[in-house]
Amino acid sequence: MALSATFPIQDSAANLFQARSTDVDEHCAALGRWRLSYDQISAGAFAGSFTQLSLPHVEVFREITSQQVRQYGQLGADSFGIGLPWRGNGEINCNGASVAGSQVIACIDAEVDMCTPKAFELRGVVARSALIEELATKLDIELPRAVWHQLRVIEMDEAPVARLRAHLAAIHDTLATAPEKFDDPAARQALEDALLVDIMDMLPTARPSDPGRSSAARKRTVDRARELMHGSGEHALSLLEVCKAVGASPRKLGYCFQEVVGTSPMHYWRAMRLNRVRRDLKHGTETSVYDVAVQHGFWHFSQFSLDYKRHFSELPSETLKRARLAA
Repeated sequence: MALSATFPIQDSAANLFQARSTDVDEHCAALGRWRLSYDQISAGAFAGSFTQLSLPHVEVFREITSQQVRQYGQLGADSFGIGLPWRGNGEINCNGASVAGSQVIACIDAEVDMCTPKAFELRGVVARSALIEELATKLDIELPRAVWHQLRVIEMDEAPVARLRAHLAAIHDTLATAPEKFDDPAARQALEDALLVDIMDMLPTARPSDPGRSSAARKRTVDRARELMHGSGEHALSLLEVCKAVGASPRKLGYCFQEVVGTSPMHYWRAMRLNRVRRDLKHGTETSVYDVAVQHGFWHFSQFSLDYKRHFSELPSETLKRARLAA
C-alpha cells in the first residue's frame, strides 16, 4: 500500500529546504511560494523530491519526479525562472515544443503548463522579474520580450548555458557533501552574484524556439480538447464528442496528443479523471468510493478499481481510509 507523505529534511544550512514525497499533491505542497498543481499521467507509485537553497534575492532549486506529470499554475507573482532539464526518460513538452541541447525553459511572469517525462530532474534558478529587469537596464541588456508572459522553450548560446549548468552542478554537489558552507552570508552573496552574471550572459543570446506552424496547430487542437475535458464537470464527455468539438478524427487527435502531451487522448483523460477522484477521496471523508467514481464518469466499478490501483499503487478504498484516519 502506498503511503501519502511529505518528509521535510532538516539541514545545517539555515537557508536550505529539502523534502521528499510519495504523493504528487503533497509534493506540490512542498514547493513553497510556487503555486503549481501536478497531475500524474503515468501509472505507478510516485516519488518526488524538492531542494531549494535561498540566497539573498535568488532561489536555486532541484526537483525530481518519478512519474510523467502535467505541471500547471504559477511560480508566483513577479517571478522569473530558468530551468535546465538534467535527465528524464522521454521528452519535455512546453507549449508544443520539446527541449533539447542548449535550450532552456524560461518563465517570465507567466503561467506554467508543461508535461515532463518519467524519472525527470530539473535544476534552475528563480528570482523576481523586477530584479532581472533592473539588472538588464543597468547593464544595457535587452530582454527577450517575445517570451514575456508565456512559458517558453528558449534557444541560447551553448557557452553561457554550460556555465550555468556547471554552477548548478557544483551547488548541488556541495549541498550533498558540505551544506554548512552556505551558512556564510558572504558565500551566499558571492554565489548569487555569479549566478546573476550567468543569467545576464545568457539573456542577450535568447531567442524563442519556433515549433513550426504544424506543431502550433497541433498544440491548439490539444488545448481545445483539454479545455473540454477539464471543463466537462459532472458530465463525462465521450472521445467522439471531443473529436467532433475540435474537428479532428480520433487518429488525428491521437497524433496531436502524442506530440504535445506524450500520451494518447484516452490515457491522458483517464489519468486526469483518476487524479480528480483521488483528490476528492483525500478531502471528502463523508463520501463513498462508488459515488466519487460515478461522479467522474467511471461507471464500470471493478475496472475503475483496477485502473486506480495500477495508476497510484493503492486501492481507492485505501486512499479514503487513510483520509478518514487523518481527519
